Amino acid sequence: VLLSILKHWRSSEVHRLFFLSCCTAPQFIKEFINSSWTQRYGGAPGESTARMIWSAVVASYALGGLFGAISVRWVTNYLGRKRAMIWNNALNIVASVTMCTSKFANSFEMIMLSRFLFGFSSGLGGNIHVFYLGESSPKEIRGMVTLTVATFLAIGKLTAQIAGLSELLGREEFWNVLLCVPAFFSVIQMATLPFFPEAPRYLLIEKGDTEQCRKALQFLWGPGEYQKEIEEMLVEQEALRGQRNKTLRHLLKDRSVRWQLLTLVVVNEGIQFCGIFGVNKLVFSFSIFQEAGIPVDKIRYVTLGVGMSEILTNITCDSSFWIPYTTAGLIFLFILFYGGGPAAVRPSLTHEIFVQTYRPAALAFSGMLLWANLFIFGFLFPFLLAGLKSFTFLFFSCVCLAASLYFFFILPETKGKTPLEISEDFRNIRVCNFLADAKPEDNSLRTTGYKTVET
Repeated sequence: VLLSILKHWRSSEVHRLFFLSCCTAPQFIKEFINSSWTQRYGGAPGESTARMIWSAVVASYALGGLFGAISVRWVTNYLGRKRAMIWNNALNIVASVTMCTSKFANSFEMIMLSRFLFGFSSGLGGNIHVFYLGESSPKEIRGMVTLTVATFLAIGKLTAQIAGLSELLGREEFWNVLLCVPAFFSVIQMATLPFFPEAPRYLLIEKGDTEQCRKALQFLWGPGEYQKEIEEMLVEQEALRGQRNKTLRHLLKDRSVRWQLLTLVVVNEGIQFCGIFGVNKLVFSFSIFQEAGIPVDKIRYVTLGVGMSEILTNITCDSSFWIPYTTAGLIFLFILFYGGGPAAVRPSLTHEIFVQTYRPAALAFSGMLLWANLFIFGFLFPFLLAGLKSFTFLFFSCVCLAASLYFFFILPETKGKTPLEISEDFRNIRVCNFLADAKPEDNSLRTTGYKTVET
C-alpha cells in the first residue's frame, strides 16, 4: 500500500494544485494575453475585455474538470482503474505540449485549450486516484490512505510555489515552461504504473477473478492468503449480485441513498463556499494579498508560507486526538485548518459511503459539484473581488457553520467499517422522519442501503 501511495506522487492531485498554484502571480500570463491581442488587432484590449478573457482562462480549467468528473463512470468501467490512469497521464502530456507551444504560437486560445485539457485530466484522475487507493487498502487504514489525496494536493501546491519563485522558473521568459513541469510527473507515473496490479476489489467484485485479486493483495499488502478479506468482498459481491453499476440518474432517484447524497452536497458546498478557493486555490491569492498591502515582490513568499502550513496540517492532523474536534470550531481560520478539516475527507468519504455499484456514479456526482462550483466561482470571483473587496467573504462563515453542524450531529463514523455497515448507519439516521419511508416493508430482510439481502 505504501508503494501504491508513493506511486501517486505524480497523481492528478499533485498536478492539479501545481497547475493552480503556479498562477499565484498571474501577471506574466495577463501580459502575454495583452501582447497577443495587441499584435492581432493593433491595440490593447479594453479593461472589460481583458477581464473577460482572463475569467475565461481561469474558468476553462474548471469546465474541463466538470467534464472529466462526469466521464469517470464510463472510463473506469471500460478501462479499469489502472489503464484509466495511464491514459489520463497521456492526456496530461498532450496538455503540457499545448501549453508550452502557446507562447511560440502567440495564442492565448491555446492556453484556454491547455487548461481545459488539464482540468479534464484532474477531474478524471482525482476520482481514479480515490478509486484505486480505496479499493487497494485494508479497511482499517482505508480512510488514512485515501486521505493522502489532500496531502498530495498540498504537496502539489507547495511544489508549484517553490518552482514559481523568481529565482527558479517564476520569470516572464519561463512561465510556459513552469506550467509544463507536471508533464515530468506524468512520464514517471506512466513508466511505473505497468508494474502495479489492478485494484483488488475491482478484480473480484466486478470481474469475479478471485485468483488475480489474491495476487494483487499479496503484491500490495505482502505475503499471505487474505482469506478473510476475500470473504468480505465475496459477501459484498453476493449482496450486489445481479446489479449493474448504477447511472447518475439511478443514483439521484434512489431514496435509500438520499442521506449519502445529502452528505455529498453538504461536504462539497461547505468546502467550496468556505472561501478557501478565493484565497488559496484558484489564482486570486495574489490580488487578495495585494489588497491587504503586502508588497508585490513579497507576495510569492507569503503564498509559499501558506502552502507549507497546509501541508504540515495535512500530515499532522491525526497525530493528536483533539485536532479533529477543534477543526469544526476553528474552521473560520480556514487557511491553517483547511487541510485538517472536511476538505481532506471529501474524496475518502465519497468512496466509503457507497458500495461498489453506486461508487462510480457517486464520484461522478461529487466531481460535478466540485467542478461546476469551481467554474462558477472562477468566472465570477474577479468581478466580485473588484466590486466588494474583502466583504466578498462575509457570507462564507455562515456556510462553514451550517456544514460543521451537519458533520457533528448527522454524519456517522466510517472508520474501520465495511461499505455495507456504513450503509446501515445511514439507514438508521432519523431527523424529523426524513426518508423514513425508504425502509423496505419486509422486516425479515436486512437492508444494505443499496439492495436487500436475506438473513
